[in-house]
Amino acid sequence: MGIQIDLEKCTGCGACLPACPLDALELAEDKPRVKDNCNLCGACRDACEYDAIIIEEAPEKIAPDTGFRGVWVFAEQRQGQLKGVAYELVSKGRELADSLGTELGVVCFGHQVQGVEQLVAYGADKVYLVDDPALAHYQDDLYAHQLARLIEEHRPEILLAGATSLGRSFIPRVAAMLETGLTADCTGLDIDGDTRLLLQTRPTFGGNIMATITCRARRPQMATVRPHVFKKGIPKDGRQGQIIRIDFDRSAVTSRTKLLGFIEDLTEKVRLEEADIIVSGGRGLGKPENFQLLQELADVLGAALGSSRPPVDEGWIPYSHQVGQTGKTVCPKLYIACGISGAVQHLAGMQTSEVIVAINHDPHAPIFEIATYGIVGDLFEIVPMLIARLKEARG
Repeated sequence: MGIQIDLEKCTGCGACLPACPLDALELAEDKPRVKDNCNLCGACRDACEYDAIIIEEAPEKIAPDTGFRGVWVFAEQRQGQLKGVAYELVSKGRELADSLGTELGVVCFGHQVQGVEQLVAYGADKVYLVDDPALAHYQDDLYAHQLARLIEEHRPEILLAGATSLGRSFIPRVAAMLETGLTADCTGLDIDGDTRLLLQTRPTFGGNIMATITCRARRPQMATVRPHVFKKGIPKDGRQGQIIRIDFDRSAVTSRTKLLGFIEDLTEKVRLEEADIIVSGGRGLGKPENFQLLQELADVLGAALGSSRPPVDEGWIPYSHQVGQTGKTVCPKLYIACGISGAVQHLAGMQTSEVIVAINHDPHAPIFEIATYGIVGDLFEIVPMLIARLKEARG
């Protein structure tokens, strides 16, 4: 895209200058000149009575209605094991594909990935498997170029991926390479039956407003979704589908980085995303030492230890324990919130838990509005009582 000023038509009236919201125009020899901060919004063009300002639109890299069909899911794996978010997105992708009357494809990169056939059982019609030792561990350049190449070749109209650390790293790069849009951290996905557009819902303005976003001019429509936002479906044994193996041409991609290795977070005794029970603490704990009390309760229950954002910001507990919009989204069978008031940012990460128990001294705390069971009182009295009773019950 670009902007031009036809100096023969321009009269130098200056009407375009105040119309620019970015102050991106200036007068030079009585004629307007465009500064580098112009974002091509078109306000100056609309204000010009002489049609002297021309904004040229770039040709669409991938335009809609030119043979794009199908829903794709990127199935993330690590160390040969498919991650749970892959099955969740395949289940949701199946719903979207059925709404559009099209196929569901799944793309998986890795080496010696186990259980790929299960993707078919969960709803995939085709699985594009790129198996190569160079893809065993994630590298931005390799993954991004390979996925972009497959999309350009097969032309799906929708691509979904997990909003994990991996997905957040390379899916935006793929969108940029294809010059299409991307909606990150979606909490809802649906299809507009009239336009076939993907309706992508996500929280905005700190979680206070839910926005529904569409990508009308480019394809594919791309979205990332946090783990546990959608439920994993029930696999159908015997379901038929294709597993298409694709060779990886390592020489075609020059990687600017080299993966040296992974360092596991040893502070996590139980991973939050995989835990059936989570005990979380908030600002109400008062000081970092008091997380030991919650850790004791978690140990008795065989639970993971979580936190709201304030204790993480204060340095009381590592970020890997944070639950919420800027942390991890979880969906355990039991979530125990201790000293957590219930800001919308925290609720966005745990409100789909099956059972929520809230312990807070403030009876008006927002957490009680979504809690299955609420206990109003001092957590430093209630939690030790719970620990004692649990230990007694276990003999």
